[in-house]
Amino acid sequence: MTDLPLSPLMIPQVIVGLGNPGAKYDRTRHNIGFEVVDLLAKGWQISLSEQKKYQGFFGEGLGANNAKVRLLKPQTYMNNSGQSIRAVLDWYKLPPESVLIIYDDMDLPVGKLRMRLSGSAGGHNGMKSAIAHLGTQAFPRLRLGIGSAKNADIDKDTISHVLGKFAPSESEIVAEVIKLSVEMVEYSLKQGVEKAMSLYNNRTVGE
Repeated sequence: MTDLPLSPLMIPQVIVGLGNPGAKYDRTRHNIGFEVVDLLAKGWQISLSEQKKYQGFFGEGLGANNAKVRLLKPQTYMNNSGQSIRAVLDWYKLPPESVLIIYDDMDLPVGKLRMRLSGSAGGHNGMKSAIAHLGTQAFPRLRLGIGSAKNADIDKDTISHVLGKFAPSESEIVAEVIKLSVEMVEYSLKQGVEKAMSLYNNRTVGE
């Protein structure tokens, strides 16, 4: 009997943080994906610069395990994030599953993070755009909990929640979540997305 071949590890090649451009959105709940990519860039000494052809801030270099990696912060505003991601994939001729998208999630409490191999947008406009432009839901993503709005059935409250800053009482937890996200991404470059999921998905910061 021959051994079945092991399925290849899923190693991200393009790491995307979602957010909105401009100072007024800096460090808001909706921009936590940007913050993770900024910390990855700092750790890996990859400089991010505005690239018009990708409609975003982009940089490439070596990440954990000396893996070739590309970092992207779309500057299209959240609802059109997919245009920027698609432009990078087309340029480098990469498949959708080579992308890892990092974004905020109101369905998870602050302090929780979840990596998945695929899934729906879950009401997140940036992910709706990514799925539409990539033509599939089958790509890895890392969701970071931002907690739900007090009155999430009222659209206005939801918007002011995601575009608001974290409360002072949450800021320490958020800083830890961002650090843990960086660890998780680095681990996925070394061991693959599935291993990173099994190791980190049950962790909660601040317990």
